[in-house]
Amino acid sequence: MVLALLVSGAVLALLVLGLFGFGMRRRLIQRLGGTFDCSARFTPPRAGQSQGKGWLYGVARYNGDHVEWFRVFSYALRPRRTLQRDRIQVRDRRQPVGEEELALLPGAVVLSCRHDEWDVELAMSEDALTGFLAWLEAAPPGQRVNVA
Repeated sequence: MVLALLVSGAVLALLVLGLFGFGMRRRLIQRLGGTFDCSARFTPPRAGQSQGKGWLYGVARYNGDHVEWFRVFSYALRPRRTLQRDRIQVRDRRQPVGEEELALLPGAVVLSCRHDEWDVELAMSEDALTGFLAWLEAAPPGQRVNVA
């Protein structure tokens, strides 16, 4: 009986520590400012595949001439992906369709982009989208920017 209580207490303590770690990591990422909620799909679905598959919840942070993207459910302090402003080409913007509505945060807008040779889809709120497009258009003189 005592052993079961000790094991249960240890599991509960680990769970609380894990949740605290997620919160602390989010605070560290947001500490420098310029963050916004941004789901991402780095491998768009193929024909016949569900539209709701492949989305990852994340937080993006502006850092100079690039956007750093972090997974929400991770302990890594380094960004999972970094998108450079002069290499982002915005192709299209649309509302989530079908199963995507369940996979994304409410009110999200999907932005279809190309970064170097990769197709990337970003989903963010209207306010975050306005800020993201303004950031892209505010590129220093001489940089090529393609905003749809």
